[in-house]
Amino acid sequence: MNAALLLDAGLCLLILTAAVLAMTGRDLFGAIAFFIVYGILIALAWVRLEAVDVALAEAAIGAGLTGVLLIGAWSLLRRAGVSEAHELSHWGLRLVAGLASAATTVVLAAAVLALPPGREGLAPLVTERLADHGVSNPVTGVLLDFRAYDTLMESIVLLVALVAVWALTPASAWGGVPGMRQHARPDGVLAMFGRLLPPIGLVMAVYLVWAGSSQPGGAFQAGTVLAAVWLLVVMAGIYDEPPISSGLLRTALVAGPAVFLAIGIAGLGAGALLAYPDEYAYGLILLIEFTLTFSIGATLALLVAGRARRAA
Repeated sequence: MNAALLLDAGLCLLILTAAVLAMTGRDLFGAIAFFIVYGILIALAWVRLEAVDVALAEAAIGAGLTGVLLIGAWSLLRRAGVSEAHELSHWGLRLVAGLASAATTVVLAAAVLALPPGREGLAPLVTERLADHGVSNPVTGVLLDFRAYDTLMESIVLLVALVAVWALTPASAWGGVPGMRQHARPDGVLAMFGRLLPPIGLVMAVYLVWAGSSQPGGAFQAGTVLAAVWLLVVMAGIYDEPPISSGLLRTALVAGPAVFLAIGIAGLGAGALLAYPDEYAYGLILLIEFTLTFSIGATLALLVAGRARRAA
C-alpha cells in the first residue's frame, strides 16, 4: 500500500467523520464548525482529483462564505433568544437526512461503477471545440460557452437571493446601510490587515479571472476574494457598507448579469442565444468574466452583511 493510497483513505475517513459530526453535533455552533471543516476537506479531495477549479469554489463558497452565513444566522438566533434544546423530532429529521444521504451515496457509487472502463468522457470533445475560442481551460469553456445558460442563471439567482434579503428590511431602514456598525482599534491587528490585504486581494482577484481562461480560476473564485477583502475592510471599521439605495452599488450588482445577457442576445446574430463569433469569443468571455467578478463580489458581500438596519 503506497503513501498516496493511505492519504486518500485517511482523507475519506476524515470527510465521513466531519459529515457525521456536523449532523449529530450537540449544539448548533459545533455543527457549523464541523460543516466548515467538512467543506475544507472536500476541497482537498477535489485537489486530489485534480479538479482545482472545483476545489477553489468549494473552499471559497462552500466552506468560507456559507460558513460565515451560518455563523451569522446562529448569532442572530442567540440574540433573539431562540433555544437550542434538542427534541426527539430533531433526531427524526437527522435520521431522515442521514438515510437520504446514504441513498444518494449508493446511487452515485452505482453510477460511477457502471461507467465502462477506459472511458474518456467529454474532455476530448471539449478540448477540440475550445481550440477555436482561445480559451484552453475546459471548465471556463464549459461554464461560459457550452453551458453558458446555466452560468447566466446562477448569477441571476444570486441577485434574486440578495433582493429577497433586502425585502426583509423594515420600512424605517429602507434604503439605508446593511449590517451592524463595526468598531476596531485603529492600531489593532484587524485594522492593520484591513489596510494591508485589500490591495493584495484585488491583484489576486484580477489574476484569478485572467488566469481562468487557461488555468484554474474564474469569476466566482475571484468574486469571493473581492467579497472577503471588502468584508475585511468593513470589519476593520475603515469604511462602512454603502447604502442599498446607492446607484453605483446597484449598477455593480446588475452589471455582470446584464453584460452576460446582452452578449448572449447579440449571439443570436451568430445563430443562437449565447453563441459567440469565433474571432471574438476569447475577448467576449473575458469581458463577461470580469464584469461577473465585480457583481458576484458585491452580491456575496451584501448577502453576508444582510438587510439594511440603519438609515443612510
